[in-house]
Amino acid sequence: MESSQSQGRAAPGAFSAFARFVLCGGGVGIASSFAVAGLAAWVPWIVANALITAASTLLATELHARFTFGAGARATWRQHVQSAGSAAAAYVLTCAAMFVLHRLSAAPGAMLEQTVYLSASALAGAARFAVLRLVVFARNRTQPATATVTTTPAPTPAAAPQTSAPAEPAALCYAA
Repeated sequence: MESSQSQGRAAPGAFSAFARFVLCGGGVGIASSFAVAGLAAWVPWIVANALITAASTLLATELHARFTFGAGARATWRQHVQSAGSAAAAYVLTCAAMFVLHRLSAAPGAMLEQTVYLSASALAGAARFAVLRLVVFARNRTQPATATVTTTPAPTPAAAPQTSAPAEPAALCYAA
């Protein structure tokens, strides 16, 4: 299940990768919200949310590996674990934002809750994009500099400075 990240495919630029990230991650997020609601009819909401979050993180990581960041191959186990870690951090950030909101306002309205939640989600998503692009799915973007050897022509006997003892007469007559 290891990915070959040194394939010939070029990594997309930051703007293109971000657009793909929003498309893939947002699509999975919307589908997940419906899946949680549907599954919660049969199991407790917290269990449904945990199951769908795990499944959606696996799906989104595969999409990001194959499409968003241009690897074109399956995600490695390491990438899945790192992606799950970044998703857990994003989850904690959104929960913390909602906790702070409810500490500051005893009964916030639905619009305020949605604004705070979506703002925290956007912030977490931008941070998650950076982590996924720069760490999880980073490729060796800088190729090692090729060593260029410059050679200087060896000095000719006539141009070579004489710093040693005077040459023998036979050496002096070499050019003659």
